[in-house]
Amino acid sequence: MEVLERRFATIGARLKTGEGPWLGVPQIDIGTDRRGEYFDLRFPGGDPVELDVVDAWPGERHLLLLVRDGADKSKFLCGHDERHWFVAAVPESARGVSGVAQAMLALQPESVRVAVAAKKPKDPFRRKNAAYVRQGEWFFVPAPDLAVAGSKVLRDEPITRGRGSPHIVEYVYRRGGELVYVSPRYPHGLTHSAFSALAERVRKSTSWTTMVRDAEVFARGRVRHRDHATIVLPTWHRVEMNTEQRARAMRHVAFLD
Repeated sequence: MEVLERRFATIGARLKTGEGPWLGVPQIDIGTDRRGEYFDLRFPGGDPVELDVVDAWPGERHLLLLVRDGADKSKFLCGHDERHWFVAAVPESARGVSGVAQAMLALQPESVRVAVAAKKPKDPFRRKNAAYVRQGEWFFVPAPDLAVAGSKVLRDEPITRGRGSPHIVEYVYRRGGELVYVSPRYPHGLTHSAFSALAERVRKSTSWTTMVRDAEVFARGRVRHRDHATIVLPTWHRVEMNTEQRARAMRHVAFLD
């Protein structure tokens, strides 16, 4: 524990764990006390696990945490983004992730990596560069050839990955996708047939919002979120989410935004 605390301290972060032995892959959250935010690890029970910080970038305030659960390995990028600490699960399908740089690359969707290869920005991980603009888990890639009729543009639309507070986009254009019904109980949405199959008392006992899932989404104008500085997209940009949702270890991450 002392070794882990020292490694987290190198990026200016505090680490706390619950009482008891390190059994089972920990649930990772961001807690808050009188001193501010800290990384909170809670162990659910199970087989013994090992934790190790395999790389740290003190200047960028990022580190890569490795959790060994028998033959299985889970990796988590822990760091500071604008105003708050965050943790992101790295997809297990990404090979050769042995440090912070590879973890950040693994979290970039394919379209972002293509744009980076084409534009060759000086800093490929900067929140705003020649290839993209990023706000939290969302990437915005320029789409200079896109032309959209004004009647198809939506105003002040939320984009969300199912949990956490949404990012509000001033102008949105969606192409394709599936209409779903979203509520606090069903944050990932229900299709029309699944919604219709619910008991009438369930449909009427909660508030529902209709959203579009798995659509091509394009954004322009201001993008707002309570935990991030507002960004302004003067032209249309394709909206892409990071790859964290592909990680099995995502189920161990409690803090999302």
